[in-house]
Amino acid sequence: MSTPPPAAPAALGQQQQVVLGRSSAIASSHSLITTEGARVLAAGGNAIDATLAMAAVSWVVLPGQCGIGGDAFAIVREPDGRVWTVGGSGYGPDGGTPDFYRERGHSAIPLTGALSVTVPGAPAAHAVLARHARWDLARLWAGGIGLARHGFACTAKNRADITERRAPLAADPSTAACFLPDGDVPAVGRLLHQRDLATTLEVLAEDPMAFYRGELAERSLDFLTRGGAPFAGEEWQAGALLTEQPAITGRYGTLTVHQTPLPSAGWMVLHQAGLLDGSLGALDLLGPEACGLFAGAARTAFDDRYAGVNADNSVWRELLSTDYLARQRADLADPARPGESLHASIDGDTTSTVVVDDEGRTVSFIHSLAFTFGARITVPGTGIVLNNRLGRGAYLVPDHPNEVAPRRKPLHTLNAWIADGPQGLAHVGNCPGGDGQVQWNMQVLSHLVDHGLDPQHAVSLPRLTVFPGSDADVIDRPSEVRLEEGLPAATVDALRAAGHLVREIPVQRGGPGGSALAISRDPHTGVLSAGADPRMEGTAVAW
Repeated sequence: MSTPPPAAPAALGQQQQVVLGRSSAIASSHSLITTEGARVLAAGGNAIDATLAMAAVSWVVLPGQCGIGGDAFAIVREPDGRVWTVGGSGYGPDGGTPDFYRERGHSAIPLTGALSVTVPGAPAAHAVLARHARWDLARLWAGGIGLARHGFACTAKNRADITERRAPLAADPSTAACFLPDGDVPAVGRLLHQRDLATTLEVLAEDPMAFYRGELAERSLDFLTRGGAPFAGEEWQAGALLTEQPAITGRYGTLTVHQTPLPSAGWMVLHQAGLLDGSLGALDLLGPEACGLFAGAARTAFDDRYAGVNADNSVWRELLSTDYLARQRADLADPARPGESLHASIDGDTTSTVVVDDEGRTVSFIHSLAFTFGARITVPGTGIVLNNRLGRGAYLVPDHPNEVAPRRKPLHTLNAWIADGPQGLAHVGNCPGGDGQVQWNMQVLSHLVDHGLDPQHAVSLPRLTVFPGSDADVIDRPSEVRLEEGLPAATVDALRAAGHLVREIPVQRGGPGGSALAISRDPHTGVLSAGADPRMEGTAVAW
């Protein structure tokens, strides 16, 4: 009698069904964000218009995850098939040499406060995207501005973010005024106002470059330099010098996968795709062999990143070469030695959107403050919560490729992807989650391509995560594979037996497990299907 095949892992939130449409589709991690995008498309805006409008609402309703004081990356596929990207991230201070930090007693770049901040890239990214929009930013940001001025209802996610970081938020008066009204954590349903932010966004909607020069730039620089950060001003102005860039590409099956270039981590998804291509389709979905390969590919990518990559070099190109990938494939299933130190964590917070419009224009957009509420400081009188990307992304390791340096952007975790097939757009997606992003994007891509799952099923399956990755904030943690509840018992047992240091974790709701989004297009009918991760408050719509 033959042995039946193992049961496939159950998806989270099985009551959440994939949504289908012939014309357009949207997915995000919050119902108000999705609703705003749908409103813009219905009124005649294109996918870029919808993305910009949704971003402004995101800044208000998910203030821990993103903001105008953070960074933003996007990848765009035009109706004619051309793919381009925007990488909105900035430099650290011109005076921020390694010796500057060491002379002040730091063994790592601080994770909060003025010393953790890079020049925000979000305003410049929005300016580039706005050149391709049908509407002006004043109209596109109006929904977000209205929510900031008149208030939005605090959600359970907002309350949890504020509760967990109450002490650092309370330490900065401007931040506390927004998120700790009356000095206390807001109750779910309480209206939260960001009136200073509303005024700032009205100014920037007229000219996003006003962020990098003039009164707003001077106020930001004065605040940061009084906090000890050695900004000179020229590096702040350089944040405005952003243009669209071509995507980087790789192959997975019959698809061309397009990704955001450095300092984005997009090349790491292409690296894993190159290592795994052709290996997973015949294996059980999230079975022992498949998960061993996922873990091996992720660990290999993180090792290679730590060993040689920075925002300015081209080492990543060699890592994606056919010969190099072939040499690495043989060792994919080998676990790291128990207790071996890799470098970093998956902590942090981000949010994202995906949109396909009725012309086929497609945008995957992701933005972040790095950690939740970033540096936990707000430029007084502006409502601008600043990122902590320098503290998160740059190392203070002597002679390391990613060691902090003036006019070198720290390596990023953000990335966004689009996959084309012979008949055009096949899939688009992204997933917040720090160093988990590149791993979970790869897993979702495999589920879509190797097993033919619909987007909702693909983003809802349990995930595995190699920890640490390569962020700067954790250096000497034991290497482990984190397995989310719901993975088959046979997979857990097999990985442990193979020598992996396995840690079983509950379903990662509310942010730690990411919030994957995906839209697929049927190559025969053109029907769009969309899914949003049940780990967050996400929603997808299509029509």
